[in-house]
Amino acid sequence: MADFSWPEACILAVDDQVQNVNIIDRLLRRAGFSRVVTTTQPEHARPLFAEHKPDLVLLDLHMPGLDGFGVLDELAPLLPADGYLPIVFITADADTHLKKRALSMGAKDFVNKPFDATEIVLRIRNLLEARYLYLALQAQNEVLEARVQERTEELEQAQLEILNRLSRAADFRDDDTMQHTERVGRLSAALARELGMEEQEVALLRLAAPLHDLGKIAVPDSILLKGGGLSDDEFGVVKTHTTIGARLLSGSTHPLLQMAEEIARTHHEQWDGSGYLQGLQGDAIPLVSRIVAVADVFDALTHARTYKKSWPLSEVLEELNRQKGRQFDPAVVDALLRIVNRGEVTVE
Repeated sequence: MADFSWPEACILAVDDQVQNVNIIDRLLRRAGFSRVVTTTQPEHARPLFAEHKPDLVLLDLHMPGLDGFGVLDELAPLLPADGYLPIVFITADADTHLKKRALSMGAKDFVNKPFDATEIVLRIRNLLEARYLYLALQAQNEVLEARVQERTEELEQAQLEILNRLSRAADFRDDDTMQHTERVGRLSAALARELGMEEQEVALLRLAAPLHDLGKIAVPDSILLKGGGLSDDEFGVVKTHTTIGARLLSGSTHPLLQMAEEIARTHHEQWDGSGYLQGLQGDAIPLVSRIVAVADVFDALTHARTYKKSWPLSEVLEELNRQKGRQFDPAVVDALLRIVNRGEVTVE
């Protein structure tokens, strides 16, 4: 837009009188406008508009058959909704009612017959100047919006990276590969999709699930990495990771962190009500937590840790089947079995 000049502006003139369009063409070209398109056939206005994409339209009000109002109706779908494209009516009629109607339909100005050469050129230049300024402002706004969007995406990416590093912090102490939370996120998303959750929720779960064990950063190594069984007191300490993780994630208005908080608090609840900490049962447990519970145990059993060996896949599936209706939501276990049978889940 910075290189805009009058010769680049395209003007479409529609008037049923050959003499009038010849005068308009001559006046505009003498004034330096090189792209002037004229027609004496009002029905040709729409295709000419679509072909040449004019910056301004001169439109005779009174024409036989299709008058100026009819032509404007035909052009209306082609006019930019968020742009400024001047429509100028040509008329010798001083009827105020007609002019008000024209203005209400989007006309920006009027040119009177017989033509005054100086007036018509000045009016057109003023209107084109307004169009140029509008488009320049619009282009500037688009640049600013693009920069804001770019900055927003950078901030969102930074936030996601922080969340990813937080989830890896929980893995750091009891998962040699530091990939457990990432795998739980992928499997949780696959299960959610298999269960028919909306894609937006699937995407949120993919990012929220890896934070399920965030509270483990507060559990001492002597307990977290202990081989063999835990005492009641030690198990009580382990249980606190749900509330600690939920507290760390609480207070956000962002749907991602709200989901992560819910999962952190309830992913150890069990279908039969024997889980912790609230003893929730069945559908009272959030679906996302029921999904993460299955994904978490599946991944934990199929991968070795410093204090245990991995299980064969067949034994893991048998165990999950045994826990259907007890520890796990049967529908989630069945969904896992389906995607495993289809070869969509591999044990790395």
